[in-house]
Amino acid sequence: QVQLVESGGGLVQAGGSLRLSCAASGRTFSRYGMGWFRQAPGKEREFVGVISWSGGSTFYADSVKGRFTISRDNAKNVVYLQMNSLKPEDTAVYYCAAGMINYYSDSMYPTDFGSWGQGTQVTVSS
Repeated sequence: QVQLVESGGGLVQAGGSLRLSCAASGRTFSRYGMGWFRQAPGKEREFVGVISWSGGSTFYADSVKGRFTISRDNAKNVVYLQMNSLKPEDTAVYYCAAGMINYYSDSMYPTDFGSWGQGTQVTVSS
């Protein structure tokens, strides 16, 4: 398994930007597909996006498509979530997750991923 630690969350005004980072431990990071999920109070954990092990493929939920971008640096064991044009409805705890994934799509499930970070709070004010 891989251990994950998110950072970069905070409070931002609507229309602003944030970049989240997820640092991974272990020498096998480059073998994992990396996903981002979010969970708002009282709601289920929601898929945000995923990046393939090589970084060559990315998929996003419709709610963030065109505003969020996932990238990774396998040399540094880090995956990023760049969030632009933030909206109040983007407010949530954001989690990164790692999985030995055989497929990638714009609709993935928490059960596709075996390792999770502790989450970082993102709050977007109106």
